[in-house]
Amino acid sequence: MKTIDTMNLTEWHTAFQACTSALSDHIHNLDFIKAALHVILPIKPKLLPKEERIFELHAHLHVLILLVNISPTQALRHGTFIGFHTYSAITEMQQLIDSILQPSDADSGENYPQLFDDSVAFIRKLMLLESGERAYFSHVYFRVWQYWLPSDQHAAAMYAKELELLQVISDKPKSEESRYPCLVAQAWMNSLLHRDSEAISQFDKLNSSLQLRPADLILPLSAISSAAEWERLLEWLIKATTWMQGKRLNSLELFYTYWDQAILHIPSAEQQMWEPLFQLSPSLYEKKLLVHGKWKLWIDFQISMGTDPFQYKVSVFAPIEKNAPELLLPFYHQAVESYVLLKNRGGYKIAVKLLKRLAKLYKKLKNEPRWEAYIVAFASRYSRLRALQEELRKGKLIT
Repeated sequence: MKTIDTMNLTEWHTAFQACTSALSDHIHNLDFIKAALHVILPIKPKLLPKEERIFELHAHLHVLILLVNISPTQALRHGTFIGFHTYSAITEMQQLIDSILQPSDADSGENYPQLFDDSVAFIRKLMLLESGERAYFSHVYFRVWQYWLPSDQHAAAMYAKELELLQVISDKPKSEESRYPCLVAQAWMNSLLHRDSEAISQFDKLNSSLQLRPADLILPLSAISSAAEWERLLEWLIKATTWMQGKRLNSLELFYTYWDQAILHIPSAEQQMWEPLFQLSPSLYEKKLLVHGKWKLWIDFQISMGTDPFQYKVSVFAPIEKNAPELLLPFYHQAVESYVLLKNRGGYKIAVKLLKRLAKLYKKLKNEPRWEAYIVAFASRYSRLRALQEELRKGKLIT
């Protein structure tokens, strides 16, 4: 086998294909990953650390290509079905590639310029074939640029050179399939160059015309967060919030973890988060109120929605009972009245359970006289509801 100095990437992947050809009949699942890597990695020659990581990256990329069932010159057809086991294998392979891409002291594209350039060109070609919501190689492209370049002027020059190349590609007549990844890659390069206004403008246009994939936004946000550039992150978040309209809850949850990070370092940023969040997802708004200790707002939200306290585990109320137990009083009182209005035995039983919670709260607040006055008035007001009176006595709330 040729040494790495005399092999090009095409020869690498030809060798990988020869190694895995016998696995063509295997089901594309987690066992397939193990089998493919088992026959590829032994052909790796003795390499320097950086060379070895590039070799391993391409070995894993080859397996991912097999799982996705494309070639470096053939796009995955939009709507192509990928079964559960194959999808799980793809996810596992993406995680393995992520671990290879993590930064290392050995990383520097300038140490192996041709090998790095060839790798970027290979990954870029795969990325430009992607369409729709399926993105298997875009994150690899971004992470290589983020992690495998030195943090100095040399890196900036390489980002700028790549940006120029992407602009040339986007100006050429291309199929619709390559337009989106090429445009988003330009936004990424601008973000890595700290040209945030250009990057944000490009993302905004992308979202308006082609619908931005949330994962493509998360990549620059994660890079900015990793660099601990909190003011910059906040600026991005404010601009990007409108792009999250109509996105799935899991994408919103991931996006708002970056809001949490920004608020941790810039507490004043919190006020800018709440109203847009409520418009995007009331359910996530509710969760974040608990995360940020906004007990009163959370309780007010529950009361306005007529929420049943039993929709939540007791553990949800624990921090509120510890920090602001008085806030739970109107919530429980409203729920008690709602269950009584059902006028059936089941409703009365649940109302009594809530009344017992109220009794404990009033005791915790050292306001037993108010509780006594309330329960007496409550029993009197509903004295004609015989079943409720029986449940109150069973619960030892009245005699």
